[in-house]
Amino acid sequence: MSKSTSSPSTMSSEALSSLDAPVSFWKGIPFGLQHVMAMFVANLAPIFIVTTAAKLSPEQSASIIQAGLLVAGLGTCLQLYAIWRIGSRLPMVTGISFTYVAAAVAISSTRGYGAVVGAVIVGGFIELILGLTAKYWRRFVPPIVSAIVVTSIGFSLLNVGATSFGGGSGAKDFGSWQNLTLGLISLVACLAFQLLMKGTLKQLSVLFGLVVGYIAAIVMGKVDFSGFEHLAIVSVPKFMPFAPEFDLGAIISMALLYVVSSVEVLGDTAALTKVGLNRAPTERETAGAIAGDGLISSVSGLFGCLPLTSFAQNIGLVAMTKVVNRKVILSGGLILVLASFVPAIAEVFNSLPQAVLGGCTIMMFGSIILSGFQMIAEAGFSQRNITIAALSLTIGIGFTQVSDIFVHFPQLFQQIFAQNCIAVAFVVAVILNAVLPSEKHFLAAPTATEDSEQTK
Repeated sequence: MSKSTSSPSTMSSEALSSLDAPVSFWKGIPFGLQHVMAMFVANLAPIFIVTTAAKLSPEQSASIIQAGLLVAGLGTCLQLYAIWRIGSRLPMVTGISFTYVAAAVAISSTRGYGAVVGAVIVGGFIELILGLTAKYWRRFVPPIVSAIVVTSIGFSLLNVGATSFGGGSGAKDFGSWQNLTLGLISLVACLAFQLLMKGTLKQLSVLFGLVVGYIAAIVMGKVDFSGFEHLAIVSVPKFMPFAPEFDLGAIISMALLYVVSSVEVLGDTAALTKVGLNRAPTERETAGAIAGDGLISSVSGLFGCLPLTSFAQNIGLVAMTKVVNRKVILSGGLILVLASFVPAIAEVFNSLPQAVLGGCTIMMFGSIILSGFQMIAEAGFSQRNITIAALSLTIGIGFTQVSDIFVHFPQLFQQIFAQNCIAVAFVVAVILNAVLPSEKHFLAAPTATEDSEQTK
């Protein structure tokens, strides 16, 4: 009996499903690599979108992609093995967040990429404080508000995906049949892989779509290989490659999204502990997770990169594999750090045609919207929640589609809200949640006296 329970395979399975069980670092690498593959493309896609919109040079884009790999690895290590109260000590994998893409695109196009960097640094510090004080404010942001934010994020990114699908903003051949064909090939490849594969392999559908689309682009002569000339084998990521500019409007706009991201982390932490550890998260774990995201986001800004957050893709991977061992996930974080020193990896993504990325990311953005709908359903379709969701999304998305509606507002207000549906939806949802009466007032039936008066 004891022999069978102590067999190597059984012990290995038990070790992988335990946070701190002793495991061989080298034997755990395949499991860590699996976590890297699940998030690799989603980690770099936001960078690619923002740097293209900001019209940065190929060298600058490659530098930011390198930094994105570095901070994703460092952030993962920080979440696994916390410093003081910063970090969750849970099997979290961090990466560049799509939450900030729309705002970063808007800021970079009007005030330059330096303003994005400054807002990222300051906003990360704000999220750090939010994490350390989470127990005081988390009750003011219920699940319905988080759900509205996630939904609005998905809607705000749809035009970004469509622009990439057509060849990218400002492309001379935008909407050409070559670009549309490449986007369609990538999209079909993603869908086919997701439908045909089973288990954890489904997590790699976007990567497969990018590979197929990249090969098709090479055949069609749409890939520029000039960036690979004189490429160093090893290169250290650049510290402070951009001078940060601390623009008040950009900082406030990003700060609102950091609040949103903090709320998302509450949900991510609860989901992770539920599927991986079969329990609810402790207050220390949720606070540490938010603080960890804040600190690494500020560090990311110092390297000229975008904010980070915990990745839902990897939570899904934990749900399927039950691999939660921190030492195993650590190997994945270290792989990301090592990859940041190999500039060829960044150049491969830098040479990727926008249409290929658009074909893959348009499906990812649609998934974000559906995740928001699922969160709304989980929050409950009470009349109060329906009212909050309907008004918040209508005002947030509708008003920012007609940004001239804010023309008589102060300039700072316009900078923050006029083209940022996420910020508008979030603020409206928070206000409505605070001022609307409880559900019983929505459902209150008329009294017998009121009924008789109405019939008269």
